[in-house]
Amino acid sequence: MKYLLDTHAFLWTVCGSRNIPKMTRSAIRNPDNDVYVSSVSFWEIALKARLGKLDLGSIETDDLIGLSEEMGMELISLAPEEAVSYGKLEESSHFDPFDRMLIWQAIGRSLTMISKDSEFGKFVPHGLKLLWR
Repeated sequence: MKYLLDTHAFLWTVCGSRNIPKMTRSAIRNPDNDVYVSSVSFWEIALKARLGKLDLGSIETDDLIGLSEEMGMELISLAPEEAVSYGKLEESSHFDPFDRMLIWQAIGRSLTMISKDSEFGKFVPHGLKLLWR
């Protein structure tokens, strides 16, 4: 399977949090699965940390790329085609631009999104696959 971590799922994975359900943690740790982190998440984290809305404790934002690679995660960039076609994401009641772009990447790349965000269910009829159990 191929999974894209939502920003909170990425941070909780890096920090070893027990907030992620056991089955989902197993999917993330399974070496047969491909687990991706988007540059969109790194941008969101850096922005929120800079604004004082996110405390990473002893982790520096600059360390996140190396930590994700050490954990076997693959990094994906935001492709220009994804950026220009972002407006085609049909669901329009969830406004967070970071969430919407991650969802758009997951749909476009046929990745299953790992996220606790209950709002993401709104995107399932539009092609989003979710895992959180």
